[in-house]
Amino acid sequence: MVKFAAIKGFVFDLDGVITDTSTFHSQAWHQIADKVGVSWNDQLADALKGISRMDSLNLILAQGHRENDFTPDQKQALATEKNTNYLQLVNQMTPANILPGITAFLTELTTAGYALSLASASKNAPLVLRKLGLSDYFTKAVDPASLKHGKPDPEIFRRGAEILGLNPADCIGVEDAAGVQSIKGAGETAIGIGDPTVLAAADINFTDTTQLTLANIKAQLN
Repeated sequence: MVKFAAIKGFVFDLDGVITDTSTFHSQAWHQIADKVGVSWNDQLADALKGISRMDSLNLILAQGHRENDFTPDQKQALATEKNTNYLQLVNQMTPANILPGITAFLTELTTAGYALSLASASKNAPLVLRKLGLSDYFTKAVDPASLKHGKPDPEIFRRGAEILGLNPADCIGVEDAAGVQSIKGAGETAIGIGDPTVLAAADINFTDTTQLTLANIKAQLN
């Protein structure tokens, strides 16, 4: 495992790490699932975390064996409708929606001179950051439209290091879901936020965001 002193940058996922919009995504996708006649359950909701909009729609359709029942244009319309529903919820967000400890951690990182980037599959990430008042921390963000592969492919986290001008080995990626595999595949050190039995592939596990401090990370890497 890399030494703490070698770390120069941090690459963050958004949902489940900086804020929790998963309930908004679930509500919006639930509406679409109802519309196309696919049964909604917690297992399906969990499977959609951290993946792109169209991949999410395809999973929902496959769940109901309806993946061949819609044209590309119809699928795009459904994905757009989901996004409209989601944005209505996102527009109500405020800094109160930042997960506990995150603002303090971002301040600690920037004060210490670490470079930060965002590696979110969400095309709405810039809007979410504005609503949270965190845009100034993430002047570098991966454009999900530029990616050829979604998580758990390592492309997004590799790009997150690249836009910082850093080697992946000099970066720590922070994730709560499928992106842990993406971080590892990119050659970065992975911090998993959540159940350590689920995120066993992570190099460092914290059960919640309040544990994200440089001191705690250093203790795990040295």
